[in-house]
Amino acid sequence: MRLITAVFAGLLLAFALISSQVAGNESNEPQGAMPSLAGAVEWLNSPPLTPEMLKGKVVLVDFWTYDCVNCRRALPHVKAWAQRYARDGLVVIGVHTPEYAHEHIITNVREQVRKLGITYPVAIDNNYAIWRNFDNQYWPAHYLIDAQGQVRYSHFGEGRYDAQEAMIQALLREAAGH
Repeated sequence: MRLITAVFAGLLLAFALISSQVAGNESNEPQGAMPSLAGAVEWLNSPPLTPEMLKGKVVLVDFWTYDCVNCRRALPHVKAWAQRYARDGLVVIGVHTPEYAHEHIITNVREQVRKLGITYPVAIDNNYAIWRNFDNQYWPAHYLIDAQGQVRYSHFGEGRYDAQEAMIQALLREAAGH
């Protein structure tokens, strides 16, 4: 009986720890104005963008790196949102912040962007300038900015794609005045 109680207590503790980790990977709380996008060593698929240029648009900033398996698993969702909601005012910006030495090589990033079929703007953040501006710590990390330029939602890691898409839709409705 003691063994069963100990196992059950261990399972409850493990569940509580996992639940707190999952709950801690996103926030719906307002997080202030969109940080600067300055500091990219190069932009792909777009001239450099600024928060001022993006006012009036809903923006998804996706921190990723091409050798990150979690980023690759999230990428089909990000690409689908970029395509599905572009005409409604969503702007997706990929911020490629390298983890490994070979990911700093711009030709490698350019080739991976092409191979992966990424057509939205990508800032190459080799010096971690944008990463630091957002006070980011994770790959992938998604930040949703409303049409007034305020960070309204963040999600770290994979998953909860339905919740992320629901927030995109809510911010687009808000921007349209609905």
